Parts: sequence; C-alpha cells; structure tokens
Amino acid sequence: MSANTIKVGATAPDFTLVDQNNKPQTLSKMRGKWVVMYFYPKDETPGCTTEACNFRDNILSLRVKKAEVWGISVDNTKSHADFSENHKLPFTLLADPKGRVAKQYGSLLNMVIFKIAKRHSFIIDPQGKVAKIYRNVNPKTHVEIILKDLDQLQK
Repeated sequence: MSANTIKVGATAPDFTLVDQNNKPQTLSKMRGKWVVMYFYPKDETPGCTTEACNFRDNILSLRVKKAEVWGISVDNTKSHADFSENHKLPFTLLADPKGRVAKQYGSLLNMVIFKIAKRHSFIIDPQGKVAKIYRNVNPKTHVEIILKDLDQLQK
C-alpha cells in the first residue's frame, strides 16, 4: 500500500520497528487496542518535545480510552532512549532510521542530505483499520484533539 492510498477505513500498513529499549514492536500485534501513532521530526527539538510531553501528561486519559501511543521518527534507538529518559515518557518510541515506515505512511520528508519524519498522526482502531489521519498537527493542541476524536470514534 502506498502513502497515496492510505485512507480512513483502510487496513493500516503493517510494520515492525525497534523501540527505545531495543525491543521489536509490530503494529499487527496491537489488534484489539487503539493505537495513536504519531510521526515527529527529531528527538529533543522544541516542537517534538512539546508534543511528546503533552502525550506524557495525558497518558492516563489515553489509557482510559484503551489507546496505546507510539511515537516514530528517523532517530535511532539510543536517541529515543535518551529522549524518553530525559522527559520520562511512558510510551513507546520507535526508531525508523531508514524512513521506510514514515514513507509508507506518507510522512517522510527526504531532503537528499537528510531525512526527517513529517509531523503526521494516525489513529488505528482495534481491527487494525485507519480511523483518523492528521496531516496538519499543532504540537501544543494535538493531544486534546486526539482525545476528543477518540471519544467520537469509540461511541
């Protein structure tokens, strides 16, 4: 499935990436749970730190809605481990150093000399379908919008 064909209602493209603890995580193994998957440009940058800390500060509200949070960037596992530890992030950060998954989801910005993930997010429902796509994300308010959308989607 190419990024252009990712639509609400479609099965989310499956993948396996390594998390900040060097443990492989596979999207299809999350069936039965809601997954809030957010792509972000770079660990320890202002907008990305704001967004991650907002997810951290709202993690209990997200878990009440049976939603798991996965942050994905092209940073490596060491960078993710440091970022997670520095900000006490209680959720999974996935390393996509080649940008393969970001590209699958239409979230890769390839600038020839470097690659970064665009700030895009997806809500994946318990059946593994794309329930919501966010292409214009404000790191300060994004989590509030996701919580409201989860309320609507879970009705």
